[in-house]
Amino acid sequence: MATTLFTQNTIACIWDFDKTLIPEYMQSPLFRRYDVNEQNFWHETNSLVAHYRQRGYQLSGEIAYLNHILTHVLAGQMAGLNNRILRECGREIRFYPGMPVFFERSRSFVTEKPEYQKHEITLEHYIVSTGLAEMIRGSAAAPLVDGIWGCEFVENPLQPGFLKQKELDLAAEAEIAQIGMVIDNTTKTRAIFEINKGTNKNPAIDVNANIRPEDRRIPLQNMIYIADGPSDIPSFSVVKGGGGKAYAVYNPDSTAEFEQNDRLRQVGRIDHYGPADYDEKSPTSRWLRLQIHKICDRIVADREAAVSQRVTRPPKHLSSADEAETTARAVMIDRQTTFIDEVK
Repeated sequence: MATTLFTQNTIACIWDFDKTLIPEYMQSPLFRRYDVNEQNFWHETNSLVAHYRQRGYQLSGEIAYLNHILTHVLAGQMAGLNNRILRECGREIRFYPGMPVFFERSRSFVTEKPEYQKHEITLEHYIVSTGLAEMIRGSAAAPLVDGIWGCEFVENPLQPGFLKQKELDLAAEAEIAQIGMVIDNTTKTRAIFEINKGTNKNPAIDVNANIRPEDRRIPLQNMIYIADGPSDIPSFSVVKGGGGKAYAVYNPDSTAEFEQNDRLRQVGRIDHYGPADYDEKSPTSRWLRLQIHKICDRIVADREAAVSQRVTRPPKHLSSADEAETTARAVMIDRQTTFIDEVK
């Protein structure tokens, strides 16, 4: 008997991190720990591509800051930096008002009406960031979300010939030395499709596999993507183009960010925008709740319509009124047939 892979009664909110959930860059606690000048670090990072081009090298701008962190480690300015320390620095991350409590509070949105409960609708939250995954895992947000995508570092990389070793040397002090995973503003869309197809829940499903829309775990129309600006246009476009919602946030203290988001809405990149404030009565919290309810209403309507289309009505005993109506219809049809024959 044919069946679908998933019931498609799950909604996903997919979040950027820096300047969306938090007012500063997540690396700020890391720079404070090692007494690295943050402004100078980012100025150098933004200059790397041009300087390396002058020396005949091609450098991807998306990995420039990761390489520059590794350079600081090699130069001794961040000596001993490892994933444990990154997680510790993540504990110092401070969030915008209402976060990360919003992650937990919003899950009740999909149970506020009996019909939502009847269809067992659920809400999931995912963070997809160009920042450092280990820092996010160390933050207060980690226990409240369903998945995290971010850049990763490898400690103590395996040496040539490691496949022939019977035992690996575990005595070396852990220190990051290589880039393990890069998430940039374009590859964020891959994470969206992993959530869409269910690859993150079932590794047997390849993200590049051809899967029918009705067999995908979370349809794009069941998604809301929330981020802070133009760098997330690829993700905004994927979700919005698939029937989902795109929402931009801005620092309430920044007129420039407000104007930037207004331009994004004018050109159709996003559905709406609001302040990065997630308290219960904030405009952003209210808008997200409204959109989640709208998605719930559509899921209920779609599922109930599917049931009515697939289930036929059983036969029943006719009452006297039913018999009279049936006889009258038969007489009318007979008269119409006789009239047509006479005309012919």
